[in-house]
Amino acid sequence: MVFLSVSGVSKHFGAHIGVDDVSFELEAGETAVLFGANGAGKTTLLRMLASLSRPTEGEITIAGDPLIGSAAVRARIGVVTHETMLYEELTARENLRLHARLHGVDTTRCDDLLETVGLADRGGERVAGFSHGMSKRVSLARALIHDPDLLLFDEPYTGLDQASLQRIAGVLESLEDRAVIVSTHDLERGYRLADRVLFLRNGRLVGDSRASELASSEALIERYDEYCRETVSMGRQGHPGVSQ
Repeated sequence: MVFLSVSGVSKHFGAHIGVDDVSFELEAGETAVLFGANGAGKTTLLRMLASLSRPTEGEITIAGDPLIGSAAVRARIGVVTHETMLYEELTARENLRLHARLHGVDTTRCDDLLETVGLADRGGERVAGFSHGMSKRVSLARALIHDPDLLLFDEPYTGLDQASLQRIAGVLESLEDRAVIVSTHDLERGYRLADRVLFLRNGRLVGDSRASELASSEALIERYDEYCRETVSMGRQGHPGVSQ
């Protein structure tokens, strides 16, 4: 059953095209991993799916309901961006409790999520003293606080210490009961996580395959390299630039 529908979505920044006529569908419980070279439009697309940016054209629906203009639909989404969106002067637990109250969620869930992300013993510490990886784990817990039906995660594996990398990868691999879209450059981990593999190039969706159709992560790497080479070639021919 289709849960997320993206139909003809584009985003323009003046003369520049960030995302160009992208369409795809995602079923409930399905994980899509979004690949593409720097500047392919991955972050721009995720920001629109998170309702942090409004499409210039096209429509996004969740369970048949339009995303734009509906607080109830937006509440079904959890998002982790490059920015942690945490209050550094607050403790990890206080950050989660704040977001729990905003969503009308029982604050007892906060300690369960701190345990899930491996920070049960650090919940009383201020986020300002956390490493990048620890802050990312708190951000993931925050995104899951209201038990969203759709989780969006932009570059979950970038710049993390080994403990945070393993913990976040483990949590993402355990989310079988909701739709997930992850943008990443980590081909090996992305392949292990994916039910669907989406390729963006110059703002356009140029590949949409089931992970099972790719024989191995090596096949994914070969496909990714092919798209990157084509991107470089098109850039040399003066193809319009796009935003990441």
